[in-house]
Amino acid sequence: MSTERLIYLPLGGAGEIGMNAYVYGYGKPGKERLIVVDLGVAFPDMDTSPGVDLIIADIDWLVKRKTQIEAIFVTHAHEDHVGGIAHTYDRLQAPIYARKFTANIARRKMAEYNHPEDAVTIVGTFPHQVDAGPFKVGFQPISHSIPESSALIIDTPAGRIVHSGDFKVDLTPGVGEPFDPAAFEAIAKDGIKALVCDSTNVFSPEAGRSEATLPDAITELVSGAKGMVVATTFASNVARVKTLAVAGAKAGRSVVLLGRAMKRMVEASVEAGVLTDFPPTISPEQARDVPRENLLLLVTGSQGERRAASAQLARGKYMGLTMQEGDMFLFSSKTIPGNERGVIRIMNQFSEIGVDVVDDSSGKYHVSGHANRPDIETLHDLLKPQAVIPMHGEHRHLREHVKIANSKGYTGVMAVNGMMIDLSGNAPKVAEYVETGRTYLDGSVQVGALDGVVRDRIRMALNGHMTITVLMDEQDEPLGDPWVDTMGLPEMGVSKAALIDVVEQDLSQWLGRAGAKTMRDDKALDEGLRKVARQSAQNEIGKKPEVTVVVSRLS
Repeated sequence: MSTERLIYLPLGGAGEIGMNAYVYGYGKPGKERLIVVDLGVAFPDMDTSPGVDLIIADIDWLVKRKTQIEAIFVTHAHEDHVGGIAHTYDRLQAPIYARKFTANIARRKMAEYNHPEDAVTIVGTFPHQVDAGPFKVGFQPISHSIPESSALIIDTPAGRIVHSGDFKVDLTPGVGEPFDPAAFEAIAKDGIKALVCDSTNVFSPEAGRSEATLPDAITELVSGAKGMVVATTFASNVARVKTLAVAGAKAGRSVVLLGRAMKRMVEASVEAGVLTDFPPTISPEQARDVPRENLLLLVTGSQGERRAASAQLARGKYMGLTMQEGDMFLFSSKTIPGNERGVIRIMNQFSEIGVDVVDDSSGKYHVSGHANRPDIETLHDLLKPQAVIPMHGEHRHLREHVKIANSKGYTGVMAVNGMMIDLSGNAPKVAEYVETGRTYLDGSVQVGALDGVVRDRIRMALNGHMTITVLMDEQDEPLGDPWVDTMGLPEMGVSKAALIDVVEQDLSQWLGRAGAKTMRDDKALDEGLRKVARQSAQNEIGKKPEVTVVVSRLS
């Protein structure tokens, strides 16, 4: 009996949508040679991660085994799959493989952080495969909402795995390769040990629609508009960006790209050769001299991002361009769960200006890039795997996907972040549990979830902050009264006196009662002053703020 095993370990993306990071290994337990599939990011929100720039999977488990990593493979160029590449390169130092368009995006990210661009190697499509220790990995084109998306064909001594990546069944995607059923049948002819599969739209019962169903409706909408038209979609959805631009050109409008991501994606698509016949564009400066009824702006910010072009237009002006009553704003996108408030805020801001807002509620101006339930079942039936392991979904998505697999006679395996699955035999089983979590890119540094930075920021946001300063002389006696500074707190409390005055008085009384032992002990002073201040604030304003105590002693 072989002492080697084949393992699958999600570190991110299984039990959540975003922050994808998956590990495969083969070898003796604990000494497996490893490959990593995708290193993505998730995006913060003000409720759970205020002030944070990006969220990245905790890769400590990988870092401790960096000498065992053969390679990193990136399925496609969406941020939740490629966004963490540059942020983790220093710690992993592993070669990165991707197709041309994805590599273009990844290399730009590497250069931005002064990492070697040639760490990213461009590879062709399956049947070409990359040798990575005991693995042979090939990129099989698959349709999605960004060019050159790929499923990974992972051949191992224990059998073939197909990692679907993000996908949909679209035979006419417009930009990018169509879904090819015959190719997947051929891939499966000698058997598939496991399909690790996208679960995003598992609850959508109808077959997914093709990107090719949109151009007529979008062209009709743009042509019928009277004022300026502004449209937003995911910048990475190059097929949709082209559809919108072509609709504008057909309506006799000059096309303007607004937002760094929008321009970067179009440039990368042209450089990689996946985007052709894109209508000419003009600069924002040139657009100021064009009658507004002859303009189409394609802007970033489909998810309500505060700094994106759409949000800035909603607040007044962006790059010298403004929206007016009678203009139209089109959301050619789906609002990702959790982003509803930001999107609705922008819609209302436009409404106040008098802009007509069109969203996807009619289903005419957007189609999803992910497989609905019938399309997921199509991939199951083409590959006929021994086991189906759902990924890329919240817990409820994974669980439903397991039920579907089981109902069709496949073995469904529930694997969430940190759950290592042993795929060696014919019955997958949990091998062990790995501690997982998330790290935060906060400005220019990465902080761990347990470092307390985000926790403290949330507490300050909820409760406000108070700083207490006390001066002590050489005899350990206070020099005057303590003084208090506040942030994010009301000036007046229920006693109708200034909050600072009330707290300072309570602190002075406590210091007057404190014994000599307490006065000599900074820790005891800190704890006592903090407790009094919080209780005093609670009595006055009904909140216990975060408190910082500064004790300065004259030597």
